[in-house]
Formats: sequence, structure tokens, C-alpha cells
Amino acid sequence: IYLDFPSVGATENIMMAAAGIPGTTVIENAAKEPETVDLANFLNAMGGKVRGAGTDLIIVDGVDEFHGTRHSVIPDRIEAGTYMISAGITGGEVTVENVIVKHLQPVIAKLGEVGLSVKANEDKITVKRTGDLMATDIKTLPYPGFPTDLQSPMMVLLAQAKGTSTIVENVFENRFQVADELKRMGAKIQVKGQAAIIEGGERLSGAQVKAPDLRAGASLLLAGLAAQGETQICNAELITRGYEKVVGKFTSLGARISGLSEEGDGLELRTSLVAPEDEKATVENAIS
Repeated sequence: IYLDFPSVGATENIMMAAAGIPGTTVIENAAKEPETVDLANFLNAMGGKVRGAGTDLIIVDGVDEFHGTRHSVIPDRIEAGTYMISAGITGGEVTVENVIVKHLQPVIAKLGEVGLSVKANEDKITVKRTGDLMATDIKTLPYPGFPTDLQSPMMVLLAQAKGTSTIVENVFENRFQVADELKRMGAKIQVKGQAAIIEGGERLSGAQVKAPDLRAGASLLLAGLAAQGETQICNAELITRGYEKVVGKFTSLGARISGLSEEGDGLELRTSLVAPEDEKATVENAIS
């Protein structure tokens, strides 16, 4: 099976289907994401025969039956990246624990380009904003490129950076819906096809906005934390799909959030700063 695009969902579904049917299945141009490797490890622990995960060629030999096993899922690199970006957006210092540093190298590199201090040590990463943010350009790509799921949080960060930044989305279409909501808060963003041009440097202002999807919702939450005044986010229940205990974790960083249960309801942010410069905050990354 040759994939025209190295889709994570397609790769994983083919792996799962092929693992339980007779014969050998070869997946060419397969996704290399860490989650694909983790799934292969899980299938193999149950008696499956999957080879090549993490490369663009995966070979699956079907087996007649599987057996039970115990498996620890890898840490969520997107959740970790979101908290890392939040340090730059709010001007604080955040340490994210229980991470696999290798999985976050593209994010670490871009945060460094923006001007943030990033220190990685074994299974934790500390991000600190020490000065003005600088504009940079980002292109989303399949792993090991910059992850598309962190494109919209980076848009919030770049909206505060001095100068002009460009984000090119190469993975999904219509991934810039959050731009219109951020413009309600004062961001200067122009979308041209698969590119978003951000004129940064303006302080965001609180507004009533609507989350069009999970990652956009998280981005609006970050924008609300950095904005002057109150921000109310509709469709906030989408955020809890991808961020475990998001209210508690951001509250531990100094945020004031009301109206959102961990199951998700309405969301209202009442803060303009998380983890002020004279404070340090630590958040433990969830296992997804």
C-alpha cells in the first residue's frame, strides 16, 4: 500500500487492520510520527509482528490472535508543546515534566528562533521568556517537521513578536480558521491560501470568541491569558478533548479560569498573565 501523503491516521489504521489478517502488508511512505511507533510497540507487545515503524516503510505480518498486555502510552508532545509556548505568550517561566525531549526538537528549535530560553534535561523542558519576541517563519510538515497541531498556538505567540512572521500549512486545509477569532482580539493576521502572514507586536485585548476546533480552542485560551481584559470562549468543550485537566494545570501556572469543567462547558478567562517573571511554574505533561 502506497500512501500519497504520510498520514498518521491512515498509517495507524492500516497497521491495526493488517495486524490481524493473514499475509504480509507493506506500507510505503508511511507516517513516522512517535505515536505510530508507540502503536507498533503496543501491537507487538500483544503478539503482533510489525517492523519498520518510525521509517517510511512499515511491514506487518498478520497473526491469528493477540494476547493481553500492559503498555504505557508515550507522553503527549502536543500538550507539552502547548504549555511550552504558553511561557512565551505570557512572559513567564514554565517547566514541563514527563516529556520525551527528542519528540519536541522542532518546537524547541522554533521557540529558540523566537527568542525564548529553552533548557532540556532528561525528561523535562524549561521555557522562559527573557526579552522581546522576534518574528520567524514556520512550515508545518509531517514528523520530524514542525507539527501542524502546534501551528495555531504559535500563531498567538508570533502575534506578539516584533516584525512579520509567516506560517505555511502543509498538512491540513482550512487550518487557519482561528485567525479570524484572533483578529477580534486585535491580532493582525492575513491569510493567503495555505499561508498566514502575521504582523506582530500588538497587545491583544479580551473579546468574545468561538473555538472552531480543538487546537484553535487551545490557542484562544492562550490568547486570553495574554490579553488585556476578559476573554470568553464559546465551544470551549472542544479544548478538553485534547488537554487533560487543562483548567487545573493552567490554574497551577497562575491563570484565573471560570466556567469550564474538566468535561467542558463555557469558558471565561479572567487573567492577563500566567507565571509572572518573578515566579516559576511546573506542569506535568499528561499521558495521552
